[in-house]
Amino acid sequence: SLGLSQSPYKSIKHSTYFEVYDDLFSRYRGKQITFVEIGVLGGGSLFMWREFLGPQARIIGVDMNPNAKKWESEGFEIYIGNQSDELFWQDFKKQVGRVDVILDDGGHTFEQQIITTEMLLDIINDHGMLVVEDTHTSYMDGFGYRRFSFLEYVKRFIDKINQRYSEFDNTVADQRVWSIQTYESFVAFHINRNASNLISERTDNGGEYDSAEGYRYSDNQALKSLDVLVRKLNFLKYIPGIKWLDAKARSYFIVRKSKRRLKKYFSSDS
Repeated sequence: SLGLSQSPYKSIKHSTYFEVYDDLFSRYRGKQITFVEIGVLGGGSLFMWREFLGPQARIIGVDMNPNAKKWESEGFEIYIGNQSDELFWQDFKKQVGRVDVILDDGGHTFEQQIITTEMLLDIINDHGMLVVEDTHTSYMDGFGYRRFSFLEYVKRFIDKINQRYSEFDNTVADQRVWSIQTYESFVAFHINRNASNLISERTDNGGEYDSAEGYRYSDNQALKSLDVLVRKLNFLKYIPGIKWLDAKARSYFIVRKSKRRLKKYFSSDS
């Protein structure tokens, strides 16, 4: 698969990874792209990517072990450094320039994965991606403090992407990444700066308004009872704070009903 059998040097991959590689990287086959792989000492994967992407691809390897420099004699660019070292990445970016794809198959510690992501997102061309491999280490011991795992970082990143919605505080939003895609043991950050910097505004097609009644909470009897009560006490609407109290009551009844029904989907057994 993906040229693995044609590689003259050993490369170990999980059997489920090849479908992911094909789904993410097949669009780059035969194109003049710059592909960076972090974690290349054995060399086998470098040859796999050359076989898969084609000879026109610029393939760069990054590793901590100086012995990896030997692969330069095979036509690969090799940089030696610690992916947890921000200064190393700053120097790397100056030397390499912009790239299209980064695949992090390095040390897999949370620190390495997060610092690599933060340091390299800005050099990826539009319609490129940064892919972190072996993200299952976020559930394992020996890779860092679990509260600061890579996947916890990804969850926070998803929150920042959704902060771009116009009614939220978009000062904390993240415009570097357009979308995040997840697979078993993989996370892909897709880069499209035009799309991720669009202003989120409500729009419509200008068609005739039907004035249809909304049924979002039609099955919530508590809310229906509250609506009846509000109509009966309509004369109280001018009292300061009554609108706030009404909103709080509605929120309470919505949360109470949904919490009871959704709890099973958030249990440890679900």
